[in-house]
Amino acid sequence: MLDPNTLKILQEALQKLDAGFASLPGIEAATPGSPEMNDVLLSAAERLQDNYPYFHPLYAGQMLKPPHPVARLAYALALWINPNNHALDGGRASSAMEKEAVTELAAMFGWDTHLGHLCSGGTMANLEALWVAGLLAPGKKILASEQAHYTHERISRVLQLSCETVRCDSRGRMDVDALSARLARRDVGTVVVTMGTTATGSVDPLADIVPLSQKYGFRIHVDAAYGGYFLLAGNLAEETHRHFQHIRHADSIVIDPHKHGLQPYGCGCILFHDPAIGRLYKHDSPYTYFSSTDLHLGEISLECSRPGAAAVALWATQRLLPLQEDGEFAKSLERCHKAAVAFHHRLAQDDRFLTAFAPELDIVVFAPRAGTLDEASVLSRRIFDSAANRDLHLAIAEIPTAFFEHQWESGASGRTSLTCLRSVLMKPEHLDWLDRIWAILDPATRECMGR
Repeated sequence: MLDPNTLKILQEALQKLDAGFASLPGIEAATPGSPEMNDVLLSAAERLQDNYPYFHPLYAGQMLKPPHPVARLAYALALWINPNNHALDGGRASSAMEKEAVTELAAMFGWDTHLGHLCSGGTMANLEALWVAGLLAPGKKILASEQAHYTHERISRVLQLSCETVRCDSRGRMDVDALSARLARRDVGTVVVTMGTTATGSVDPLADIVPLSQKYGFRIHVDAAYGGYFLLAGNLAEETHRHFQHIRHADSIVIDPHKHGLQPYGCGCILFHDPAIGRLYKHDSPYTYFSSTDLHLGEISLECSRPGAAAVALWATQRLLPLQEDGEFAKSLERCHKAAVAFHHRLAQDDRFLTAFAPELDIVVFAPRAGTLDEASVLSRRIFDSAANRDLHLAIAEIPTAFFEHQWESGASGRTSLTCLRSVLMKPEHLDWLDRIWAILDPATRECMGR
């Protein structure tokens, strides 16, 4: 299941890499601990069995997508060099590959010009975006929706910026009327627009926010860490597709290749539309930036040492699977969305379940019907455990009851959220495994609900 046969490709690539250094004098590497290496690795493999099967279609819980084999192999290949993409001296080839790969990401969003680089993930990428936002609009507020990732509020505290939340509508998207009313105070410098929330995959109404930016003069930061690649999918709802088409109007974008981009952790990316943003990063490092007048990636990054291997893996993946509509990569995203829509439909037809709104991307949220919110929340956890005992792994999430509009009478309970089951169907294979998933979920539910 873990496809060890691809290691043959890595061996051939390593021979090719080694040939490039054949002119150097030979060395005999003294590797500490060599005699025990086999035993240690076998022990590590045994320890790693204590994991959920993240790579398998029966894992439909958190946002964990296996890297593409070419990404794994390219990353491993680069580790024999172990480049550091801070300065060109530490990662000459891999820095060039990073620039090419990042340019392809920017082009996917419709940008001919940009400034950007890879980083450890969405948290660091969003930190850089908000850091720039604070420098360009000092004293101004940062706004994000109630369903935006928690890191925006936390990062704002780290940066000593003021961050406020804007309420969401019943589909988990930023409420444009509430945003417009807040903007009327004219003290907002940046609005964070989430294209695929972590909880439900909801897409903020960017097409309706862009005109407000033109009216009130705030920056738009698009957090597309999870959903950004769905710009390429051809089967999204027309309204959702329209909002994705407006990403080109953003001032900054975050996307995580280590989610839907088929990359190992950690691989995030921050993009700025205006290359002049680079002036804000300006610093001097005479002991690293000395070998070339070309751009050293450390000159436009808050992070210093960064793995060149991540850039090599992304570059290789985008060579194999170009970021284009109707391509193989785009079709795999379409299968994920199709699987989520089909799974949601099946749940909605079963009177044992409550379902939130239809998925915009590939995340499905549902809960068992019960007499009270407390009872439903307890049942959700029981079904979660029962399914896991049958090798189907879901996730648990606290979801606002408002997202189950017209399906729940909360009465006087006072609860505003419901403990739900959540499925992230981010593997294209999930479409083929829906019947198998249902064949496990059905008896697990019957066991817990006594039906």
